[in-house]
Amino acid sequence: MSIANLILFAGVYAVAVASPGPGIAALVARVLARGTGGIGAFIAGFVVGDLVWFGVAAAGMAFLAQSLTVAFVALKYAGAVYLAALAWKAWTAPVEPVETPRVDADGRVRPFLGGLVLTLGNPKVILFFLALLPGVVDLEHLTFLGFAGIGAAIVVVLGTVLAAYAAAAARARRVFTSVRARRAINRGAGTVMAGAAVAIATR
Repeated sequence: MSIANLILFAGVYAVAVASPGPGIAALVARVLARGTGGIGAFIAGFVVGDLVWFGVAAAGMAFLAQSLTVAFVALKYAGAVYLAALAWKAWTAPVEPVETPRVDADGRVRPFLGGLVLTLGNPKVILFFLALLPGVVDLEHLTFLGFAGIGAAIVVVLGTVLAAYAAAAARARRVFTSVRARRAINRGAGTVMAGAAVAIATR
């Protein structure tokens, strides 16, 4: 795989992942409502999910997306339920001063699984890879080095874009320090996550 094709893939992929959607909405709403605790694990879940879909597409196994329809539907609704649960927590969470340290009760495993389920439950990700890869990669002759190069590009691009969204949301969150403003942020974030849950469940 040539460097030019790898750059082309990274550029198109960056534009795609930076476009706001349910995943970005969930990430931003989570940071606004609960801070950055566990956000690294949440982002890691998205990255691993995209790597899984890329691996499936690159291996020429698109038929799995058709033969495992029930599993994909289950993942989709699991992602919707996860977002709905986050929305409920945002609406009902006690409002604390921003300066007060808080321990994220979810730890690292639950945010990671949440990000992973949201990505694996979105068949549009594999459709994106199936549409893009044939134009920039000779899949029949893709070497391990080329596979690893694309995987590294996915990790860097997706991780950077999501981290930028999380950082922007964290800065916005620190601006609002009053109890009323924090409560409004929590409920606004909860509404966004609930909307994302509905969008995932109904598409």
